[in-house]
Amino acid sequence: MVLVGWTLAGTLWAQTAQGQQKQDIPDAPSAVKPPQSFPDVPTTSPPGANTPIPKAAQQTPPAEQTPPPDSKPPFKVETVPQGQATAERNNGMSVGQEELYKIKTNVNQVLIPVRVLDSDGRPLDGLLPKDFTVLEDNIQQKLNFFTSDPFTLSAAVVIDTGMADVAVQRINETYSALEGAFSRYDEVAVYTFSTTYSRVTDFDAVGRELTATFDELKTVKGRNNGPAVTGGPLGPGGPIVNGAPIDPAQPTVYTPPKETHVLNDAILAAARDLAKRDRSRRKIIFVISNGREWGSRASYKDVLRVLLANNILVYAIGVEEAAIPGYNKIHFHLPKMGYTNLLPKYANATGGQVTTNYTRNAIEAAYVQAIGDARNLYTLGYTTRVTPSSTYRQVEVRVDLPNVKVFAKDGYYPLPPVR
Repeated sequence: MVLVGWTLAGTLWAQTAQGQQKQDIPDAPSAVKPPQSFPDVPTTSPPGANTPIPKAAQQTPPAEQTPPPDSKPPFKVETVPQGQATAERNNGMSVGQEELYKIKTNVNQVLIPVRVLDSDGRPLDGLLPKDFTVLEDNIQQKLNFFTSDPFTLSAAVVIDTGMADVAVQRINETYSALEGAFSRYDEVAVYTFSTTYSRVTDFDAVGRELTATFDELKTVKGRNNGPAVTGGPLGPGGPIVNGAPIDPAQPTVYTPPKETHVLNDAILAAARDLAKRDRSRRKIIFVISNGREWGSRASYKDVLRVLLANNILVYAIGVEEAAIPGYNKIHFHLPKMGYTNLLPKYANATGGQVTTNYTRNAIEAAYVQAIGDARNLYTLGYTTRVTPSSTYRQVEVRVDLPNVKVFAKDGYYPLPPVR
């Protein structure tokens, strides 16, 4: 009896030890079959149960332990040639695995800056989202963004140097007030135009460089106030004696140079540069001009498309003939003479504003008012459907209060979806 019991106990002990030995030895990693993922081990298990080996025991040996020369490398390799391994993300999921569960949808986030004035023409403060109604293509939109906080500005200042010299000199005296209307958190670029346009300075913070730029512009002269000189000692043909030029090879027929006034080209250049600036800033083009357009390569329609696609507002100071009362309401095109005043068209279409002033003090006050209004607009936001970027969308903003005036852009062109 004793011998049989001992033999039976020994047999059971040998079988148990053999099972544990098999369990203690993990399978070698396969080059074809992916590694087996083990379930989490519970902290407690019934007495006598076979407890799986914790994950910590299956990890690669520490670096200080040198594996045998003939052993295979561990399955999880940390150092591989750059670009050869799949990066891991949250919860140990690889890029490919994560993309399987990611669904992408393209939506357009539309931001509408809005200016609201009371019956006396003063900005109306204290409005709430419930006071606004936004329609896109006559369909009411649900707002998902609203703020009345001031914005920092990315401003492109476009100065007309092709006006009469008396008007240019009056503007030259106001540059200090123009610089003071911006804050030190804004960024400003300066452009000039006449027969051509040029970017004087790139976008930079308000400071010494901007001051130096305006000081240099104070020396710029405008066009001659009288008719073009086509003859005489000051003419383009040089001096003459007894009606004949001193130089016999000099032609005797003089024609004045063709005059152009490329307002559209200058605004388009500023708009393209503004499109590259940070979207967290409010983007404005601040034009100082008489509003005449003649000879630009870009049309008004092409420029407006870029402005609306990039949410750029146009503010302007109308000087010279544009400051005449009622002149800003007249828009006509004379053959070979261009358009009379495009500033109100740009401002109304983008939600900006035109101020017409003729005296120096009035122009300086207009700087502060216009830039202050641009900074403190209401900003409404909503998401809308994705359509081709060539499709124009009409926008209407209403305020449910009596005797108020609402100014916002008439519509926009959506940007193409980001890929």
